[in-house]
Amino acid sequence: MKDATKCLHSGYSPKNTEPRVMPIVQSTTYVYDSTDDVAAVFDEPTKSLIYSRFANPTVMAVENKIADLEGGVGAMCTTSGQAANLLAILNICNAGDSFISTTQIYGGTVNLFAFTLKKLGIECIFVGHDATDEEIHAAFKPNTKAVFGETLANPALTVFDIERYANIAHAHGVPLIVDNTFATPILCKPFEFGADIVTHSTSKYMDGHALQIGGVIVDSGNFNWDNGNFPELVEPDPSYHGLSYTKTYGKQAYILKARMQLMRDFGCYPAAHSAFLLNLGLETLPVRMKQYCENALTVAKYLESNDKVESVMYPALESNESYPLAKKYLKGCSGVITFVIKGGKENAVKFMDSLKLASNEVHVADIRTCVLHPASETHRQLTDEQLEAAGINSGMVRFSVGLEDINDILDDLKQAFANVK
Repeated sequence: MKDATKCLHSGYSPKNTEPRVMPIVQSTTYVYDSTDDVAAVFDEPTKSLIYSRFANPTVMAVENKIADLEGGVGAMCTTSGQAANLLAILNICNAGDSFISTTQIYGGTVNLFAFTLKKLGIECIFVGHDATDEEIHAAFKPNTKAVFGETLANPALTVFDIERYANIAHAHGVPLIVDNTFATPILCKPFEFGADIVTHSTSKYMDGHALQIGGVIVDSGNFNWDNGNFPELVEPDPSYHGLSYTKTYGKQAYILKARMQLMRDFGCYPAAHSAFLLNLGLETLPVRMKQYCENALTVAKYLESNDKVESVMYPALESNESYPLAKKYLKGCSGVITFVIKGGKENAVKFMDSLKLASNEVHVADIRTCVLHPASETHRQLTDEQLEAAGINSGMVRFSVGLEDINDILDDLKQAFANVK
């Protein structure tokens, strides 16, 4: 099936007399005929459902749909994109380990990697998005367990060179993890370019309606975990009666370890109703992504011609430094545009406060146009040096183009710019 069909039919296939629409299984528990039946599931959790802290039929249907869209062997939903990135790292990194990340990623992820994981004894080694192969290779340590990047960086809008980083990561025997939130599998499938694990904040385009927070981890099934670097996936797990994930689950070793070990203990699993709402968003994802991209390119071209704008970051523009990578990896560059207004923070804030149609809110990738000032909002916790490394200055505005009529969006921009000196 093609993506548009998968978005409607993957994950849930009703049988004779069953409901056409995926039902909400609103239950925490599941009943068994005998004590031995329950015990058997504790020995082998994939045999059946135990508890909705880490598996629920409605959520699992959505997981299967997303895995199918990304071309993976399995997926696990979480309560947020932050939780997805946290568990993706914790699933293969222990205290004393390190991993590499590009600097141009979401500010909340920078905070998670640089501060919170540091408290857990896991080091994040940051490399510039324009680092050479030699510089990236030099960043590796004997304890480095993964490489991380965002397909479309938030908010810098640089395009991650997936294939290049995958080759480097694999040369060191570690996986490449790609946050594919802004692109979604409609615009980019990182597994096709060598990525091993994909994460998403499903709160963004996948949901599309600003209804619920969520995240997901998707496993390609392609990485060889039995290469000497990941004993926790190969050696017996004492918390599951000596089970070996690679020997028992093969290509699904990574994602099932994440569910059976980390989700079991952290419990950051979404509710069935949240998954039901997410599925509604997924059903229209291909149609929406096409329109986001069309609207955003029109807005980006307008901004590029505006003499009050210093620079525009949108990879679909031929003038953009990421344009060649966008042509290679993307079928469109989403609805998010980052631009810098001349005059710094004062003019940026004046412009944003003058918008009438666009909402000034801490969100992005909604059906409604919204705007945000990264330096004082999403990336406020970063130092000046970290802001610079992330490609953010005080005049930068993140503009998330919605699905309103493009002429109304342009009119709103024009009247707001009229208030900027």
